[in-house]
Amino acid sequence: MDTFAATTITARTCINSFPRAGGADDVQSHVKFGKIGFGWNQRGQSSYKLRHKSSNRTRGSRGVSVYAMADSAAAVDQKTEKFVVPSVQKAWIYKEYGAAKDVLQLDDGVPVPEVKEDQVLIKVCAAALNPVDFKRRQGKFKATDSPLPTVPGYDVAGIVIKVGSKVEGFKEGDEVYGDINEKALDNPKQYGSLGEYTAVEEKLVALKPKNLDFTQAASLPLAILTAYEGLERAGFGPGKSILVLGGAGGVGSLVIQLARKVFGASTIAATSSTGKLEFLKSLGTDISIDYTKQNFEELPEKYDVIYDAVGQCDKAVKAIKGGGSVVALTGAVTPPGFRFVVTSNGSVLSKLNPYLESGEIKPIIDPKGSFSFSQLVEAFSYLETCRATGKVVISPIP
Repeated sequence: MDTFAATTITARTCINSFPRAGGADDVQSHVKFGKIGFGWNQRGQSSYKLRHKSSNRTRGSRGVSVYAMADSAAAVDQKTEKFVVPSVQKAWIYKEYGAAKDVLQLDDGVPVPEVKEDQVLIKVCAAALNPVDFKRRQGKFKATDSPLPTVPGYDVAGIVIKVGSKVEGFKEGDEVYGDINEKALDNPKQYGSLGEYTAVEEKLVALKPKNLDFTQAASLPLAILTAYEGLERAGFGPGKSILVLGGAGGVGSLVIQLARKVFGASTIAATSSTGKLEFLKSLGTDISIDYTKQNFEELPEKYDVIYDAVGQCDKAVKAIKGGGSVVALTGAVTPPGFRFVVTSNGSVLSKLNPYLESGEIKPIIDPKGSFSFSQLVEAFSYLETCRATGKVVISPIP
């Protein structure tokens, strides 16, 4: 039996959707160097350990060992035991604003971003899409955008492979997730999460919940932060009632869960189409409203807070109690409704991790499943129909 060196690579694999059919032999065919320990956990998800034979390392001419990651590769310098960071990466870019099919292109010569003293460099394993991604690509806020060309993407889940000199909370090999842009509309990063590598400030990311894979974790950051901050700004708390417009969407589905499990809502109502009413009930709604058959503003129930994720603030203000408020994410704002731009915050993600790890709050990914890295244009086309349930995720990323 082979004996393996104790110095197993610290970074675990980007394992989200490695092919299950074919078993370990099939996995071996994906590996150029080294070996993969292969197995399945109790939830049916793939798990791998990267290891090398102590008597048979694959050495490069410059003393570099190369280890296979699921659908990617990581190189570790034998002397320093540090990840070797390439100068270029494969990433999706656009050089002008426009429709996904017209401007998005896959480029294997995109520079890997430099890591500033307060940043970590992440080997991206999965990334999620958000409406802000396509609005940015369409040039909706070009006046405050970073310079073109742009690697899109806000949400990320992956592995830290390099840390800046002033980073204290993370180390190489940590599995993290987060929204890489502190302010969504104010100079978002030129090198986003839809590439192999992205650099992000330490304060914007958190350790990935232990029970979630990278696909699930990537689906959360911007949406759950938006849901949480909106509820806080509205003064929502125990004993209050809420109506969520667009309860089956990426933000709405998390507003429902947070309102119940974190904020202590007394009554939760939400709107959706007919086919998603049962889904709303599964999230914890007390009242599920079919917007194709009922006008919520004409119903007798009134609410302390209405969280509008669909752009109906003018109707929402008719359904609030005296002194109530409307959180308006899109569309025109009618007083006392208000709008805000979410602030990315890793400490909030860390605060919510126990709810995710206990299963009280669950990531919701659209039933179509995650899209592959090569299917980004198709994924954006689907997202822009505004018919997704939960989040649209790109996984795995090479």
